Amino acid sequence: MLESVLDNGVRVVTERVRGVRSTAIGVWVRQGSAHEPPELGGVSHLLEHLVFKGTERRSAHEIALSLESLGGSLDAYTTREYTSYQALILDDHLEIALDVLADLVLHPRLETDDLELERDVVLEEIAGVEDTPDDLVFELHGLRFWKGHVYGRPILGTRDTVSSLGIDDLRRIHEECYRGCNILVGCAGDIEHHHVVDLVEGFFGEAPAGILSPEVEYPDGNMVGLDSVQRTTSQTHLVLAGATPAYADPIRVVLGLISVAFGGGMSSRLFQRVREELALAYVIFSFQTFYSRAGSAGVYVATRPETADRTLETIFSEYRHLYESGLSQRELDQAKSQASGQLVLSMESTGARLLRTMGFALRDEPYRSLDDSLGRIEVVTMDQVKKVCTTYFNPDDQYVLSLGP
Repeated sequence: MLESVLDNGVRVVTERVRGVRSTAIGVWVRQGSAHEPPELGGVSHLLEHLVFKGTERRSAHEIALSLESLGGSLDAYTTREYTSYQALILDDHLEIALDVLADLVLHPRLETDDLELERDVVLEEIAGVEDTPDDLVFELHGLRFWKGHVYGRPILGTRDTVSSLGIDDLRRIHEECYRGCNILVGCAGDIEHHHVVDLVEGFFGEAPAGILSPEVEYPDGNMVGLDSVQRTTSQTHLVLAGATPAYADPIRVVLGLISVAFGGGMSSRLFQRVREELALAYVIFSFQTFYSRAGSAGVYVATRPETADRTLETIFSEYRHLYESGLSQRELDQAKSQASGQLVLSMESTGARLLRTMGFALRDEPYRSLDDSLGRIEVVTMDQVKKVCTTYFNPDDQYVLSLGP
């Protein structure tokens, strides 16, 4: 990984992947739902939508055609701590892709008529979440688990906040946050770093430097216990989670291995016990979420209402076993092999390599080579696993939300 910083604060990060024809390139802006005041909930996501409605040089249709007509793709998404615009293209089309990305990020038209149209699209997106229980249960769990902290607020916003947003709100967020010091440009492919820097300088060099987006405040604790939301559904959807450190804590490597062994695949404890042995669920998995200030680790399962109590009791039993006994040496070895294999296989894709490289940059962490990352997995010990299980997997410390009848 190589990195350069333009005079206006734009960071340029590249990773050369020799022998490939695809190039993944993206622009990350340090602006997400965690930076929003409550009354502007969803403004970052709505802005991400609106930039695709047209720029000073391109209509919405021209934006859609710009890379698709060349066999490439253009996409964007909003998270709690940043907004990302990404393209996957053939290496010959790098300059065109950067031109389009810079146009979207720096020169959106942001017109009232476009806002009214795109507002309806986002309201449909919110309605889709409300009609999808396995999405909605995570939204509701996060809102309550984080006790109203910004990490629990919906990235899409709510019907009320999205309906009340005006074009001046979006223009102000763009003017204040889409500035050089908040922008990172990343590229992975068979490229030369200096060439990418020269192109980025040409397209982003005139952007005002601006000021950094404010840091997210630390959560004031989290909820623990049992909770429920009544809803007419065919299944009861359950999310269990407990608090963990933020992504900067190296303990996340150990947490990742525990998650793999606990609920990370068909061979995991939860899958074997809940699905294969007891046939209580079709879908069950463990998950982890790490932010700059805090994190969480937990389990999701969907089961019929009449088996919900038994399913929850079974999961708690597995939590208790994990809390008291940790993993066996065999489970740890298998988790290491599984995690290492997944990491190596993911490196076949320039898109995955870009996301990995930019993960270090976004977290302001030193870059680690693939061998270094594999080494960090390999050196995890049974004692470390036992300590983490005792610290973070006490069943009495979990917050459980059920959504269903």
